[in-house]
Amino acid sequence: MTRKLFSMALLGLPLCPALAQQEAAHKPYNIVYIMTDDHTAQMMSCYDQRYVETPNLDRIANDGVKFVNSFVANSLSGPSRACMFTGKHSHKNGFTHNENGIFDGSQQTMPKLLQKAGYQTAIIGKWHLVSLPTGFDYWNILPEQGDYYNPRFITMQNDTVVEKGYLTNIITDKSIDWMENQRDKSKPFILFIHHKACHRNWLPEMKYLNEYEDKTFALPDNFYDDYAGRKAAAAQEMEIANNDHMDIVYDTKIYKPGQKTRLSANYEAMINRMDPQDRVRYDSLYNAITADFEKKNPQGKELAEYKYQRYMRDYAKVLKSLDDNVGRVLDYLKESGLLDNTLVVYTSDQGFYMGEHGWFDKRFMYEESFSTPLVMRLPDGLNARGEIKEMVQNIDYAPTFLDLAGAPIPDDIQGESLLPLLKGEHPKNWRKNLYYHFYEYPAEHMVKRHYGIRTERYKLIHFYNDIDEWELYDLKNDPKEMNNIYGKKGTEKITKELKKQLWDLQIQYDDPIRNKYPLNK
Repeated sequence: MTRKLFSMALLGLPLCPALAQQEAAHKPYNIVYIMTDDHTAQMMSCYDQRYVETPNLDRIANDGVKFVNSFVANSLSGPSRACMFTGKHSHKNGFTHNENGIFDGSQQTMPKLLQKAGYQTAIIGKWHLVSLPTGFDYWNILPEQGDYYNPRFITMQNDTVVEKGYLTNIITDKSIDWMENQRDKSKPFILFIHHKACHRNWLPEMKYLNEYEDKTFALPDNFYDDYAGRKAAAAQEMEIANNDHMDIVYDTKIYKPGQKTRLSANYEAMINRMDPQDRVRYDSLYNAITADFEKKNPQGKELAEYKYQRYMRDYAKVLKSLDDNVGRVLDYLKESGLLDNTLVVYTSDQGFYMGEHGWFDKRFMYEESFSTPLVMRLPDGLNARGEIKEMVQNIDYAPTFLDLAGAPIPDDIQGESLLPLLKGEHPKNWRKNLYYHFYEYPAEHMVKRHYGIRTERYKLIHFYNDIDEWELYDLKNDPKEMNNIYGKKGTEKITKELKKQLWDLQIQYDDPIRNKYPLNK
């Protein structure tokens, strides 16, 4: 508070609104960045009301902005996080895939740059970048994917500590405690609250154990996709119907002790972490489900649809706890007087398939996993409200936070600051296309390596490595990407133009893949 405002407060005089606004304008904004894992816009009611209600997540959108064209640069957990922290595509930050990758913590990152600008930086929850965090004044992270029940945390002393309770609640407890009791309240801060939810294998909090059990979720109309004209789509291994893809034990909890599947040992290890009294309640539900399954003995389409319902119900249970905890953070910020000076961001590390194309998981450049929810509650001074339609990408978060903090944005950051959009502006020179590159193959789910470009209307994808296939989609006439029109008569002109734009993006972002698969021939 300035000396003048402080004197007025001491005298009991009302603060002049103009002076109060001037004071607020000089106070640096805080940033609370909440990120979940594998949460998709279809399962967030401010985007899609077919499946669930998410009232607390919707609070953020209702009080701020909702991005309706929000995407990632690489639809995979670790690589997506690396893109966010660096503001660079995967080939530039060096973390291209989860398997055998280690994030180089010595490189320039947005948290380090915010530290230089006088910010306190903290991350609590999922890290998933193998190396230990750098650029943070405080961190308390999960080993690898983390555990839903009685989870382990790695502390700054590099100790592994087991915490009692349900993971989503614990991450929120730790986050609120850091804001209330551990930070230096004379400094601005950025806090990364990184949840495991809604990651596989969707183990619920006990209070929501029976939630959604009476709900039947509608099948997506392309659930029985035959992948005609899409060789890469046909070659994946993430079909709900296939027990080798969606494990009958690990994923759908159809389990009897001693039953062996590819992932049954992983499942046993996870539920064995539960407290005995919770395990009794858990078994009472899922043993009954297993008995019902054995009685019905579904096969073919009945089996696929049975597994789909189990998947959707368990996912929704995990999401319900997550939504509660987002509400807890918002309530704390309001009660502590921080809300009006804090940018609250909610997003996921990528989207997810909720039965579209018959799938779960992510990885493909198709819309459901390429896109990601992004809502922001804006602090005083940022006036945008409602939908933001410009195309944005997770490489944009780093320059946005730096811009908001008044810190310089290094020239090698590849994203664009969203601050003009948050001010309600619509820059005429805003990007007209997006670049994507997925690397992790061969690996879990066996999605082929590919890169591509998306414009407002079209998407062009090249699958490469052990395959050489192109796919072209007209998103206006085929929003569910069922009809690959690459090579079809009448598409020659748009294909040529998209390849030129794709080549330009590969030059702009300096992706070395262009040297192996030149598009300018």
